[in-house]
Amino acid sequence: MVDESTHVEHPEEHQEGYLWISDFVYGGIDGAVTTFAVVAGVEGASLSIPIILILGFANLFADGLSMAAGKYSSDKAELEQYKKIREMEYRHLEQFKEHETEEVREIMSEYGFKGQDLENAIRVITSDADKWVDLMMKHEFNLSPENVDPIKGAAVTYLAFILIGLIPLMGYVLNPVLQLERTGIFILTIVSTFIALFVVGAVKSRFTMEKWFIAGVETALIGGAAAAVSYGIGFLLRGLA
Repeated sequence: MVDESTHVEHPEEHQEGYLWISDFVYGGIDGAVTTFAVVAGVEGASLSIPIILILGFANLFADGLSMAAGKYSSDKAELEQYKKIREMEYRHLEQFKEHETEEVREIMSEYGFKGQDLENAIRVITSDADKWVDLMMKHEFNLSPENVDPIKGAAVTYLAFILIGLIPLMGYVLNPVLQLERTGIFILTIVSTFIALFVVGAVKSRFTMEKWFIAGVETALIGGAAAAVSYGIGFLLRGLA
């Protein structure tokens, strides 16, 4: 029988494998900002709603695919680099065992191990080649394969880009139902996009030291700045269309 009075839940749970939230957040931010900028630019140029939809959706799917491809290539290169260096370390254990052992000694000394405790730690680590290499990968090269999955990372990035990036276009897509004036549609787009960026930015704070409110406001302001620049350029060049 378990004594419940002595059972203490650990406040943190160790998670292994691919964590998708960070890729979703950054894909969503980029999707909203770039699509919002396209919409603002076309509005600034006073072009028609069909042009907004054509350019908006073309950007949404093409730029989203480009971002996903970049994510896949980056993660794949990172894993390949990790594998190459890891194989090199296994060779070093065989060819330069004394040197590699001294590196373990330096690492464990930095953690405060001394005397016989240090020798015991070195003996335990160097008795298992896999654990030995793991230690060197993390402390000598600062490399870890955690949260790296090229296919899942690309898929989540693309999905987030599309889902969040759709928000700046929804007012124009639904306008036959909403029956708003052109200015009203653009105001609705601005408000909904800023809310979306604020929420995604607040979620982003989970991976930074920022407070959620500051992260949300900062992300919304970045999107607003990009849209303002795009609107201004569209306004200045509106006579060319």
